[in-house]
Amino acid sequence: MRVIVAGATGALGVPIVQQLIRARHTVIGITRTVAGRERLGTLGAGGIIADVLDRTQLLEAVEGTAADAVVHELTALKKAPVGHSGMAATNVLRVQGTTNLLEVARTVGAGRFVTQSIVFGYGYRDHGAELLTEESPFGGMNGSRFDAHIAAMVSAERQAFTAEGIEGIALRYGLLYGEDVANVVGMLRRRALPVPRHGGLLALVHHQDAAAATVAALERGRSGQAYNIVDDTPATFRDLITAIALAHHAPQPLVLPNRLLKLVAPYGGVVLAKVSMRVSNVKARQELGWAPRYLSFRDGVAAAAHPQT
Repeated sequence: MRVIVAGATGALGVPIVQQLIRARHTVIGITRTVAGRERLGTLGAGGIIADVLDRTQLLEAVEGTAADAVVHELTALKKAPVGHSGMAATNVLRVQGTTNLLEVARTVGAGRFVTQSIVFGYGYRDHGAELLTEESPFGGMNGSRFDAHIAAMVSAERQAFTAEGIEGIALRYGLLYGEDVANVVGMLRRRALPVPRHGGLLALVHHQDAAAATVAALERGRSGQAYNIVDDTPATFRDLITAIALAHHAPQPLVLPNRLLKLVAPYGGVVLAKVSMRVSNVKARQELGWAPRYLSFRDGVAAAAHPQT
C-alpha cells in the first residue's frame, strides 16, 4: 500500500514509518518543516510539507498524490502535559486535524483511515478491578475539565467511523513509553519528573509494539472498529519511571504526595495519581494477529537499556 502518515516524525510516528517500510509499504509523511522531510528521507520515506490545521495549504500540498491509506498519529505533546491547557493543541488535532486528514484521504483516493485514540477515553477515574474491553462505555463525561479531552477522542473516532466511502479504524493506545527514554532520563537528571506517592494502575504499551499494532490494523483491521493497544501488565507510573531510572543509572524520581502533585499538575497529577484501569488487548490479538513483544514495562525498559540483547 501507499500510506500517508501524519505525525511521521514523532516518537510513535518514526517506528510506524520504519515498520511500514519493512512490511514493503510505500510511505509519505506529512511534516511542517524541511528538517522533518529530510528526516523522513533518511528513513526511506517521502515527505510533504504542510500544516495539517491549514486545510487549504494541506490539500494543495497533497494534490496529485495517490495513496491507499492515511494514518493519523498527530499530537502536540512534546512533553507530558501538566495542566489542562497542555492538552488543548492535541484536542484541536483530534477534532479539526481529523477532519482535514479525512479530506486528504478523499483527495488522494485512500480507502482506509487509521486514527490515534487513547484508553483514557474510558474515563479519567479509578475503574477498580473491571477489565475494560472495546465494548466498555467510551466517552462518558462528568462535567469536569477532563470532558474536553474525552470529547476530542470521541470526535476523532466518530469521524473515522462515519466517513463516507472510507474504512475507519481507531487504535486506543495505552500510555506510550520506550522511544522517548532519552528525554525521560534527561528529566530525571534535572529532577523534573515527579511521580505520585500512590498511583493507580495504568495501561502501558511500548512505542515499537504500538507501531506494530498500527501496521497490523492498517492491513487487517475491520472498518468501524476500535482496538485496545496495550501490553499485558498494567503498572503504576512510579514503577515505570523508577525502572527507567535504575536501568539508565539516573537519579530516582522525586516522589510527591498525591494531593501536592494534583495541585501543581491539575491534569497530569490526576492521571498519574487517580486514574486506574485494567485494559484488555484480546480483540487486537484475535482480529489483528498482533501481540505485544514486551509483555510488561520491565521487558521494554530492559530492552531499551541493552538494545544489543
